[in-house]
Amino acid sequence: MNRFEGRTAIVTGSSSGIGREIAQKLAEEGAEVVVADVQREPNQEGLPTDEKIREDGGEAVFIETDVSDEESVKDTVYQAAEKYGKIDVLVNNAGIHIPGSAVDTDMEDWRKTLEVNLDGQYLCSKHVIDHMQQEDIEGDIVNIASIAGIVGYGQNAAYCASKGGVVELTREMALDYGDKGININSVSPGVIRTAMTEEMLEDDEQRQFIDSNTVSERVGEPEDIANAVAFLASDESDFIVGENLVVDGGWTAH
Repeated sequence: MNRFEGRTAIVTGSSSGIGREIAQKLAEEGAEVVVADVQREPNQEGLPTDEKIREDGGEAVFIETDVSDEESVKDTVYQAAEKYGKIDVLVNNAGIHIPGSAVDTDMEDWRKTLEVNLDGQYLCSKHVIDHMQQEDIEGDIVNIASIAGIVGYGQNAAYCASKGGVVELTREMALDYGDKGININSVSPGVIRTAMTEEMLEDDEQRQFIDSNTVSERVGEPEDIANAVAFLASDESDFIVGENLVVDGGWTAH
């Protein structure tokens, strides 16, 4: 299946984890992929994402990108458009996680979390939407939120606030640009097995908490999110606008 043949996709935070899987999924289905991240090397073992995609027969390029820096974002959008001619898909995946309650979280960590997780999605969307409108492109944006943005998670004040903001930003942008041919939705993952969650999943107490809140009898995998993103970025979801697709193994069904 080549749902993205002839399309170019920017995937932020795609050197590792969920973003890496999303980038590979879109490339497998024909997209030219821009791997936009602060570093090229993955957190886990293996080739850089862009190199792995090319080795597998796809097309990809790495562009160093700090999503919290507007000039860096503008430069990435410019380079991507110069390289491939246009941008059809944006996946706002880049994010960080700094745990802590409201009292325990200092202002530096609070600001850093919102700058990357929320400001970053706003900035990337702003400049890709501007490109799409200038080039008269009917495109798709998929924002990666989290179940922590729709339910309380405990000891995650900054992270929950940032991801809740992503859910609402998605709805607002969908209303503003949906009638202009730019379809915008979000995906809220539950606990997914990545380098970021490795320590949590290896802690017996935290793993018991996770298992007790998950209906599915397994932990989520990056491909679970990649499949959801590919659907929302494809023509198959054209009548789905401003939605937040929860992929959590039943966590929020309680």
